[in-house]
Amino acid sequence: MADNPTAPRGARSPWQVTRSVWYAMFMREAISRTMSDRMGWFWMIFEPVAMVGIMVAIRSFISGDRLIINAPFIPWMITGLMGFFLVREGMLRGMGAIEGNSALFAYRQVQPVDPVLVRNFLEGMLRTFVFLLFIAGGLMLGLEMYPDNAIRAMAAWLSLWSLGLGLGLFTSVAATLVPEIGRVIRMLSLPLLIISGVIFPLNQMPHWLLEYLMLNPIPHALETLRLGFFENYKVIHGTSMLYFWLVTLSLNALGLLMHLRFVDRLKAK
Repeated sequence: MADNPTAPRGARSPWQVTRSVWYAMFMREAISRTMSDRMGWFWMIFEPVAMVGIMVAIRSFISGDRLIINAPFIPWMITGLMGFFLVREGMLRGMGAIEGNSALFAYRQVQPVDPVLVRNFLEGMLRTFVFLLFIAGGLMLGLEMYPDNAIRAMAAWLSLWSLGLGLGLFTSVAATLVPEIGRVIRMLSLPLLIISGVIFPLNQMPHWLLEYLMLNPIPHALETLRLGFFENYKVIHGTSMLYFWLVTLSLNALGLLMHLRFVDRLKAK
C-alpha cells in the first residue's frame, strides 16, 4: 500500500509527543531529586527511621504497643508511616511542580499538568523503593514485616499513591494561583499525621469523634494496608475502601478539571 502523500514524513502522534515529554521530565526530575543533593537519599530513609525511633521511645512511657490488637507495634507503625509519607509527598511535591518547571511552558508540548504527573510517579517509585528497604531490613532484624496478604497490601499501597496524585493535582493549581493556600497545607501536614492514625490507633477515640476523623480518607487505606500485613489485625470501625475511592476519584477528577480550566493562568505564573 502506498504511503499517504499528504501526511508529513516523520510526524509523531500526540501520544508519542506526550511520552517523550514525560520521559524527558522524568529524567530531569530524577536527577534533580536524587543527585543534586548528596544527602537526598539519606534524608529519605532517615526521616521514617527517626520517626519510628521517637515513637518507640514514647511507647516505653505509655505502653503504646498494648493498644494495637493482633499486630506488633513497630511494624504496625512503619507501615502507617510509609503509607502516610507516600500521600504527603505526593501532595507537597505536586504543589511546587508547576513553579519549578515554569520555564518549560515556553514549549507548547509541555502542559502544567505534566510536571505534576511526573513528580508524583517519581515520588511513588522512590517511596516504594524505600518501603522495600524497610521490609528487607525489618525481616533481617526479626520483625514481622512480611505481608500476610501481599495482593491486599499492594492494592492499598497503589490506592494511597492514587490519593497522593489527586491531592497533588488539586494543590498544584490551588497553591499556584493562591500562594497562601500552600503555606496552610504545609502547616496542616503534621496535624494530618496525628489524626490519620499513623502513630496512635484511632480505635481508642470516642465514637462521636471517630465518626468525624473517618471523614479523612487516609485512615481507610492505611488500615487496609496494615490488614494486608497482619491478617488478624482489627481495623478501625467504619473502614471502607469504597468511601476512599469515591474521595480519591473525585479529587483526581477535580484536579484535572482545574488544570483544564486554569491552564492559561498556570502557564503565565
